[in-house]
Amino acid sequence: MFAPAWVKDAIFYQIFPDRFCRSERYHAVGKFVEWGSKPTRENMFGGNLAGIEDKLEYIAGLGVNAIYLCPIFKSNSNHRYHTVDYFEIDPVLGTLEDFDRLVKKAHKLKIRVILDGVFNHCSRGFFQFNSLMELGPNSPYVDWFHVKGWPLNAYSGKPNYECWWNFPALPKFNTDCPDVREYLFSVGEYWMKRGIDGWRLDVPNEIDDDSFWQEFRRRVKAVNPDAYIVGEIWDDPLRWLKGDLFDGVMNYVFRKAVMQFLFDENPIDVAEFCERVRGAFVEGRGDIPMNLLGSHDTTRLGSQPRTSIERIKLAYALLFFMPGAPCIYYGEELSMKGGKDPDNRRSVPWENLGEMQKKPMYEFIRQMVDMRKKNSVLRDGSLDIRCEDNRLVVERRGKGVSMTLTVDVETFAGDLPFTIETKKI
Repeated sequence: MFAPAWVKDAIFYQIFPDRFCRSERYHAVGKFVEWGSKPTRENMFGGNLAGIEDKLEYIAGLGVNAIYLCPIFKSNSNHRYHTVDYFEIDPVLGTLEDFDRLVKKAHKLKIRVILDGVFNHCSRGFFQFNSLMELGPNSPYVDWFHVKGWPLNAYSGKPNYECWWNFPALPKFNTDCPDVREYLFSVGEYWMKRGIDGWRLDVPNEIDDDSFWQEFRRRVKAVNPDAYIVGEIWDDPLRWLKGDLFDGVMNYVFRKAVMQFLFDENPIDVAEFCERVRGAFVEGRGDIPMNLLGSHDTTRLGSQPRTSIERIKLAYALLFFMPGAPCIYYGEELSMKGGKDPDNRRSVPWENLGEMQKKPMYEFIRQMVDMRKKNSVLRDGSLDIRCEDNRLVVERRGKGVSMTLTVDVETFAGDLPFTIETKKI
């Protein structure tokens, strides 16, 4: 196995920092919307690193032992995928000291921390791109980007430089430039040396260059051989999982199968679901995927077309039965709702925490976490998923034991009861 061994035992919790928690221990300069406001693409709530630190005991109380933070570097967007400086913490979030304290406390609680690396593109406010806007072709950084004409149309008209999805705010790096490569590799090294446990890589397929990711992997692993490198790949991940690029991918193939099986208005049948899931997991390949049901890019489970508490519970039961590392999107345990971006990025209503913890999902997710931790077969066992007498059967088999999740397919018109059985073999 080329992926770090600890990941198979990991249970991740994804945090969108601006909306998770705003601690009064840190006061950012500026004006922020009231906590609980309706999220938009532009408004800032002022969540901060001190707030995340304050809630680490809450996260640990779920049984979670790893967190994945959406970008935390200096940026002028609430999601921070518009990076201005990769070596600075966004001042809305806090300071380097706040970051160091957060990582130290997380590790004390045996919680690992991975960061979001946005290395395909940056912000118009990124120093080197700003130099191009000021100096034009005379900028010393003219080779850092893909420029097609001068002056740059960065704020009006059609952008005359390559950018992510043609958004002028997101100029694309020229990763063929040695200086760009060295800069981005040094970012990967710097934060590893500050104590993080790995990287989640944003749209890595858009840097269509294996040598770039091979060198990124070499540099990161040289700092910490146990670093987890996971790529945001939405389709067939095989290219990225040969041992020289990523340790795993965000398993959107699995997520899509679950969504189309349980929540779509025109669902796939159980046979196709089994086939899709088999394709999402290849035994013996050496990778460890990050399995998910939701993220900052997807509609929450509670706002899906055919949602119900029974379907959500079944989705989570399937998640925790799969090989790899399950990942919980913040607030799912509190039955938070949210449609398409940006509605899926609401702030956590901590003032109503007690009431929300009484809802069924909070205790259910804790039970699923506990079940996975207590049963090594769910982390190490083989996977068999099949349709058997109008039942969906998911079986994990290990040394002397098997665990089986069984769903009565005939009841799909209403509730979705399932059973979990453990037996010696």
